[in-house]
Amino acid sequence: MATRVATPRSRALGFGIRTARKARDLGVRELARLVDVTPQELSHWESGTRVPRIDQVGLLLGALRVEPVERKRLLELAEYAREPNWLERTVPGISPRLSAFIEYERTASAIFAWEPLLIPGLLQTPDYVRTILAAAGRPREEEQLRVKVRLLRQEVLTGRDPSPYTVFLAETALRQRRGGPEVMAPQLRHIVEVAQRRNVTLRVLPDNEEFHPGLNGSFVIFDFADLPPIVFLEQYRGSAYLYDEEQVADYRAAQRVMAMLALSEQDSCALVREVIADLEA
Repeated sequence: MATRVATPRSRALGFGIRTARKARDLGVRELARLVDVTPQELSHWESGTRVPRIDQVGLLLGALRVEPVERKRLLELAEYAREPNWLERTVPGISPRLSAFIEYERTASAIFAWEPLLIPGLLQTPDYVRTILAAAGRPREEEQLRVKVRLLRQEVLTGRDPSPYTVFLAETALRQRRGGPEVMAPQLRHIVEVAQRRNVTLRVLPDNEEFHPGLNGSFVIFDFADLPPIVFLEQYRGSAYLYDEEQVADYRAAQRVMAMLALSEQDSCALVREVIADLEA
């Protein structure tokens, strides 16, 4: 039996179908009966492990009375759902790209993140988020929306069934004085506090002359209980998802190399506290 693989677009398509179904308060069996498919097939579509034909997507959207704008988006996803990697421009507000990323965070069985320059989104305080957005020249209304979304995303670490989260930070990210001590000191205290949670592992890579693959840029690895892992790469004006087995293996290997160079959890928190003390001196 072939391995079931959900590409970024197929998973986003499935999420959109499931969201529309729930908005109409329909069960899987009920919707499957309306479009003349088996419940198992519809479940595969919603998980992204199989991709419906364009005409099948049209039937689904018609049965669910999906609005024109969302209908167009889902049909476009269906057309290119089998493409392995997803590269899209960043757009204001909660874009389809961000929606897909949030869905990956929400459904992941474990998350690994490496960040060489910034504090990762799941650890950011509101003031830190505002500082970054202000520097990027974001409109005030967009800033407020993104702060709200960022805080909602962090519930994956603090909810009833929190995701295991391993984060590697470069010492450089800790010592950046973004927003000044009044922003960075509370931000770093928040990191130490979150690191005490049983589901969170924080390790710092100290600044030195050691070369490691993480110097090439940040990345996130999402693991799932019943699907292959996906790697997320963020760039200035877009992002990319990788699910090819060999590519994912390369990023796993990079994670192992950095793990050998990173400080222990205890020493990492001690270093963060030292940076806080320097900021407040």
